[in-house]
Amino acid sequence: MTEQNRPLDVVILAAGQGTRMKSALPKVLHRVAGRPMVSWAVKAARELGAREIVVVTGHGAERVEQELAGSGVRFARQEQQLGTGHAFLQGAAALGSHGDADILVLYGDTPLLRTDTLAALIADHRQEASAFTILSGELEDATGYGRIIRGAADGVERIVEQKDATPEEAAVREFNSGVYVMDARAFGLAQRITNENRAGEYYLTDLLGLYRSEGAKAAAFKLDDADEVLGANDRLGLAELERIVQRRINEAHMRAGVSIPAPETVFIEDTVQLGRDVVIEPGVILRGQTRVADGVTLGAYSVVTDSVLAERVVVKAHSVLEGAAVGAGADVGPFARLRPGTELGEGVHIGNFVETKNARLDAGVKAGHLAYLGDVSIGAESNIGAGTIVANFDGVNKHPSRLGAGVFVGSNSTIIAPRVVGDAAFIAAGSAVHDDVPEGAMAVARGKQRNLDGWSRRYWGGLRAKVQVKLPWLAGWLDRQENQTADRQA
Repeated sequence: MTEQNRPLDVVILAAGQGTRMKSALPKVLHRVAGRPMVSWAVKAARELGAREIVVVTGHGAERVEQELAGSGVRFARQEQQLGTGHAFLQGAAALGSHGDADILVLYGDTPLLRTDTLAALIADHRQEASAFTILSGELEDATGYGRIIRGAADGVERIVEQKDATPEEAAVREFNSGVYVMDARAFGLAQRITNENRAGEYYLTDLLGLYRSEGAKAAAFKLDDADEVLGANDRLGLAELERIVQRRINEAHMRAGVSIPAPETVFIEDTVQLGRDVVIEPGVILRGQTRVADGVTLGAYSVVTDSVLAERVVVKAHSVLEGAAVGAGADVGPFARLRPGTELGEGVHIGNFVETKNARLDAGVKAGHLAYLGDVSIGAESNIGAGTIVANFDGVNKHPSRLGAGVFVGSNSTIIAPRVVGDAAFIAAGSAVHDDVPEGAMAVARGKQRNLDGWSRRYWGGLRAKVQVKLPWLAGWLDRQENQTADRQA
């Protein structure tokens, strides 16, 4: 087996409490760009082709393990928080006894590390035949970090913590990120780490000295961008991570042909896929497994989650889509809501304050405004008038309805499910449809109109004093009516 094709195992340290977050949620489960911080480390390990991935859990272990269930990782519990060296031992033990792999140590709260950076770290480790390689960076002021002290031949002699550094060592700008790649001896050497220090903890950094005591080569691979190893200790740090990740995501989309005029206001999760010539207006949020085809316009402050938008779709401002599929050339909104199970065909028009749920609308259907369409299929080129409701719920169960092609539904109609309305049927405005409507028929389901002459004068006349104060225009009308009556009687 050559250096370059050795297997890679990954240990992710995710046991810390993160007290400065002031949260009941474990620190590593706080989200950045929609993904828990620890999931970013798992994603990087997967992209590196890791053979085994072990996540070391501790504080909130059950919640962390539940979040990562089904991701193909193993778990190791650090029941007592005795330091990074102790946490690594728990993870290394869970790897088994292969003894043939390099081991990469990552952390559950550093989501900015790029896969390309880690791949370069591993490649350098192998090419230089190093036994222990540190991912380092350089800052003008590295206060708070352990310093990398290099020795002969550019190798690393030791890591000095801030509190132990001499003035000369504290002036060193190269710092220890805490990310390491090590050869298979790491597990055996880690068992020799002691807690003979002021804190009484087992430090993973002590591995460097153990490797050097065996005459093994130790090296450091310097980051181009020190921001990659930023973590989050509190909500301010979390917001900074979000800002950096969103900038990366939005810049990548813009370079690929997406127009985002105000990228600082747009939030796109890294799982979202966007085609070319997509236009994303300010305030848009795109989440989950959303897929957006070429030429789509997403209006200001729209929120799209787990939805598929075909070519040339227009989503107008303040619309919310969740679990919806929208056909080519359709337009939605403004202020529309498409709930899970919505399928819109080509050229469908969904206007303002229209809500759909588990609804299939075939090509050319129009629902211009103020409608609720739930558990219904609607045939091509049908028109749904303002105020239409498909009453799908009887208080216990949901019921489906089916409207054929070319149906016209008049305004303020209620279709009481389960109903079938045939092709080219017509429902008169204001109808409450409680029977099926045959093909080509018109349904009129409303009370007969009656006009009661003189009702207003008789009713409001008895309330004249209140009308005089509250409705002076009506009082004037009543006076005119009385005068006209008196004139006729004279």
